Amino acid sequence: MSDSLYDHSATSITGETVHLASYRGQVMLIVNTASACGFTPQFKGLEQLWKDFKDQGLVVIGFPSNEFGGQDPGSNDEISSFCELNYGVSFPMMGKVEVNGAGAHPVWKLLKHERPGLLGTEAIKWNFTKFLVGRDGNVLKRYAPNDTPESLRKDIEAALRATA
Repeated sequence: MSDSLYDHSATSITGETVHLASYRGQVMLIVNTASACGFTPQFKGLEQLWKDFKDQGLVVIGFPSNEFGGQDPGSNDEISSFCELNYGVSFPMMGKVEVNGAGAHPVWKLLKHERPGLLGTEAIKWNFTKFLVGRDGNVLKRYAPNDTPESLRKDIEAALRATA
């Protein structure tokens, strides 16, 4: 894969096309989310990271997925309402996607290829797998679902200090 994240777009949870090139020069934290998962309370920590660092150039981007235990079965409208009402989510949320298999969204194919998981496997194992992307568009790090948003602060701060 020689393409860049900036070559891709996604559909927002409200139906607009979002070109990832619009985030060029920013640090991205891209997360596959679910509304009915044991890790769902991480929305609160992700929102806090967004609030704390957005003015320094961080953008948190959530991609709901229903692939793991059917834990996000709702429509995009239902998911959006749930996230906003229960966790005050204001960071960008995309429409529901697949992150594994033949139907995986191109953004997720690229993220997995750039930063494979344990033992080189590319597959996403569960909800709330996170990828930190530097200001230059390179995937810096992959985090497991049980890595809390708070535990990423030092890596985010370092990525924000780096120049593109």
